[in-house]
This record gives sequence, structure tokens and C-alpha cells, in this order.
Amino acid sequence: MAKVKTAYFCQNCGSQYNQWHGQCKNCNAWNTLVEEIVEKTTKNYAGGTGHRQHIINIIDVEADAEQRIKTPSEELNRVLGGGIVLGSVTLIGGEPGIGKSTLLLQLALKMKKKILYVSGEESASQIKMRADRLADAKNPNCFLYTETSVEKIISEARKLQPDFIIIDSIQTLHTQMIESSPGTVSQIRECSGDIIKFAKEYSIPVFLVGHITKDGQIAGPKVLEHMVDVVLNFDGDRNHLFRLLRATKNRFGSTAEIGIYEMVTAGLKEIKNPSEILITKKEEDLSGSAVAVTLEGNRPMLLEIQALVSTAVYGTPQRSSTGFDAKRLNMLLAVLEKRAGFQLGAKDVFLNITGGIKTDDPALDLPVVAAILSSSEDIALPELDCFAGEIGLSGEIRPVTKVEQRILEAEKLGYERIFISKLSKVPKRDYGIKIVSVSKIEDFHAKLF
Repeated sequence: MAKVKTAYFCQNCGSQYNQWHGQCKNCNAWNTLVEEIVEKTTKNYAGGTGHRQHIINIIDVEADAEQRIKTPSEELNRVLGGGIVLGSVTLIGGEPGIGKSTLLLQLALKMKKKILYVSGEESASQIKMRADRLADAKNPNCFLYTETSVEKIISEARKLQPDFIIIDSIQTLHTQMIESSPGTVSQIRECSGDIIKFAKEYSIPVFLVGHITKDGQIAGPKVLEHMVDVVLNFDGDRNHLFRLLRATKNRFGSTAEIGIYEMVTAGLKEIKNPSEILITKKEEDLSGSAVAVTLEGNRPMLLEIQALVSTAVYGTPQRSSTGFDAKRLNMLLAVLEKRAGFQLGAKDVFLNITGGIKTDDPALDLPVVAAILSSSEDIALPELDCFAGEIGLSGEIRPVTKVEQRILEAEKLGYERIFISKLSKVPKRDYGIKIVSVSKIEDFHAKLF
């Protein structure tokens, strides 16, 4: 009989203690320790290598190029770094109703592979109802399995030998080795460990859906994100149609890429050229609007920045931003007041990036300032002007990365002028767009108006 013992686990970071404490010593969170009954048993995993490993020189190691499975979704391929690597485990998190299950079910129905879709949250009939909405997606080799026991899931997967496994979600699974309830730190850690060992053993890629906490972090122990190969974050404003897929960890590619989808009745639709959709066509010139040329990974993208500057009705001026860092906004306002002499201290300033997009590209500084100045002076900017530049605390315009790609994207979409830093190194060639170089905010204001 295995020895059964009680341990206390922090529900915030996963730290284990022999006795209860009011505060976790690792993450300093209060009242997060929960008692769980842990049953220690010896596990026997088939397929383990019995030969002894030896120390080898890194020069003698032969590096094999990882095999990838191309998915029907070009946006997903871009974020993953070219496709799904065999034997990899990918964790995708996001808010409820954002479209995680829809994205993966759509993937399962469009891939010409044998897929095992495991659901611990929905019945087979509910999944079938959702699949019927995706009219253009049919896959006769997609198999459903509604189960929450890890032992049964791995047993059935060994029999089926699928090319790809989707598990929705990791928080609903449980293992017989631990007696605590599903969703606890110990259950998530143990279930994930079993799934990862199975994936590596049989070289079967696995997608895990993860719930998130109210703070936006993936629920469960932080070690879960360390264990998997790829961590994807699927986010967006539920009141908008656009969804953004980002990689916060990727062992097989860059974490700078972004995938954009649009939520429609028939599922998620890929956005091939987001710039044309995110820029609204205006019938009349309005002040407080500027176009930013941003870069997400290797993808240039144009966004519309809207600003509203008005006299503060209440005692304390309000500062509000949507999609842009509020602290960065305060810094830019301080630079405008100190270095350029604009009196904005007694005015309300509201900033918005249209389409529900959130980005932290430093090149947004210049278009944000342009939109604020336009609204403050109530002068509409030329519709075919765009901006890309970072602003320093001395009021200087600093260069941004990959400026040529940004210029070419603006040129392709028909813009006539782009404002960039005077220090930017632009290759000499004939561009179909006028490049306006600026060095300081005062210089920028004079050339803009």
C-alpha cells in the first residue's frame, strides 16, 4: 500500500509545505495554502530508454531540423514559427468566450490528419453543434472523447495513435495518483507531466487549453508554463470582432509574431491584411486622429490612434487610455509640457487605439503625440499622413527598428507622407511616399502644422 500523506500547496505559485502557513514564503501571497492529500506511488512509463547516457561535446552533437506540421491557419503557423513541431506541447490561454475552443475545433476539422479532441467541459453533442456552424470545415478523421481521467485519455490515445491531440481543458483533468479535486495545483502539475511525457514518447503534438485568473494569468502553478514548449495567449475585446494570438514562450520560434482573427458567425476568420480593416475611412476631416505604422514581429501594421483633449470639468484632470500604456501616456504629456511648452496639465486627455488592439511598440509615441496635438489645437491632420517614432525624455525623436518595412507598408496602402526620426537609417532608393525627417518635438510640430 502506498504511503498517503498530507501536504499544503500554494494555489498562487504551487509551492509545497509540510504544515499550514498564513503567508506563502515564495510569492508572499496570503491565505493561499490549501491542504491536499498526496498519494506517492511509483509510476512505470513504457518506452523509457534503458541505456546509460554519457557526457558528449556539443560539437559532436548532430542537430536534426525539427519536423513541423503545417496547419491550414497561416496566422497560427506564423505565431508558432512555421508550424507545429512533432512531440511539442502547446498551452493556449484566454478569457472565457474569447474563442479558444472554437480556434482549436476549427483547426481539428480543417487538418487532414487523425485528430483526437478530448473535452472535459462539453459533451459530444455540444461539440457537434459547434462543429456544424463551421460549414467549410469537415474532417472524417476527427475523433471526440469526453473524459477527464488522464489515465484513460492516455490509454485511448495509445490505441488510436492520432497525429494530433487537443485537450480542453487542463484544469478539468485529474489523475488517480492524487486525491485532491481537479483544478488544484497538484492535479494540474501531475496531469500536465503525464501528458508531456506521453507526447515526447510518441512524438505526438498536444494542444492544452488553459483557464486564466482574474489577473489575466494562466490558472494553476507557474511551473506549468515552464513545462510546456509553447505558451500562446488568445486575447481581444469581446465587444470587438478582432482576436489576437501571441506567443509568450516559444522554444521553436520567435515570440514577437502575432496572429489576427475576426470572430464571425461561422467561426474565426483569418485577417490577411489587418491594416486595411483597422483604418476607418472618414467622410470628413476630424481632429484628434493619427495613423501609426507599427511592427509586430516581422509584420508591419497600420493602426488608428484617437485622442481627445478637453478642459477638465472636475478638479483633477483625467488621463485614460485604451490599448496604450497609461504610464507611457503620462510620460509623453510631461515631455510635451516641459520640452515643447504645451499647457496640458489642466486638461483631460483620453486616448484610444481603434479595433480593440493592444500593442507596446515604441513607434506609437509619435502618432500618439500627433493625435494629442491635433485634438488640442482642433486641427485635423492630413488623411494620408502616418507616423513612426519613439520620443525620449528630452523631447528628441528616436529611430525605431525596421523602418524600411514600415515605409514600404505605408507606401503600399497609398499614404503620401510618413514622419520618422532624422536619425533613422533609411536605404537610399526611390520611394513612392514622401519621408519627413524630424529631430525634436518642436521641429515635428512646425512641420506637421
